[in-house]
Amino acid sequence: EMCIRDRLTLDPLARTAGMLSIPRDLWVNIPGFEYGRINTAYSLGESYQYPDGGGPGLAMATVEELLGVQIDYYAQIDFGAFVAFIDEIGGVKLEITEEIVVDPLGDNNTKTLEPGRQTLPGDLALAYARARKTEGGDFDRAQRQQQVILAIRERILSFDMLPTLISKSPILYRELSAGVNTNLSLEQAIQLAWLGQQIPAENIRQGVIGPPDQVLLRKSPQGDDVLKPIADQIRTLRDEIFFSDDPVSPASANLA
Repeated sequence: EMCIRDRLTLDPLARTAGMLSIPRDLWVNIPGFEYGRINTAYSLGESYQYPDGGGPGLAMATVEELLGVQIDYYAQIDFGAFVAFIDEIGGVKLEITEEIVVDPLGDNNTKTLEPGRQTLPGDLALAYARARKTEGGDFDRAQRQQQVILAIRERILSFDMLPTLISKSPILYRELSAGVNTNLSLEQAIQLAWLGQQIPAENIRQGVIGPPDQVLLRKSPQGDDVLKPIADQIRTLRDEIFFSDDPVSPASANLA
């Protein structure tokens, strides 16, 4: 699902980056399959053996058509690999703004996180990123996912972990590869990590496609709740995130 839900761009020359989250219920044209929820593109590509890359290929083609920009790489990260990597770096420090109930994988382990700055281990960080039972639903969740991604970056940089992680990368790659599916080579992933750490935090623009500006609440032909994209507004947001020199935050972009 990660390859569908989030788009990340790095510009090494301008030293900027952009992160844009896409809601799973966005009703879009899936190339070769007419219209459907965007989160079905991957499964359709796998089931029908999409000739240009299977599930990931069709997911990228769907996002390309939605945003009007080329997608070069994808990465799918399963829950186990996500948890294992966060535990490898000693957890992530997050500012919890309001009380939130999270449910880590497993039975009878629901936990309430209180407001404040705290370091979460991998299982709680995953549960925090996945929690949906908040007022903003999926849109709140998208912002929390971006918060966790940036917290991973902050943890690595604040403790100067990148050189050690790079030196250990062949071992980590072997340990985590079963839970990671990507068309990036290990060398390319290392190059991206090295570029990413050179971008100042204030140069990382964030956005979430959501109501009221970029989507309308509608029903699918089958009567299910879906989100109809407002194409012009989505592409305006795209330009602000990926092609503008002005910082954009989730709040200032009217995304929640």
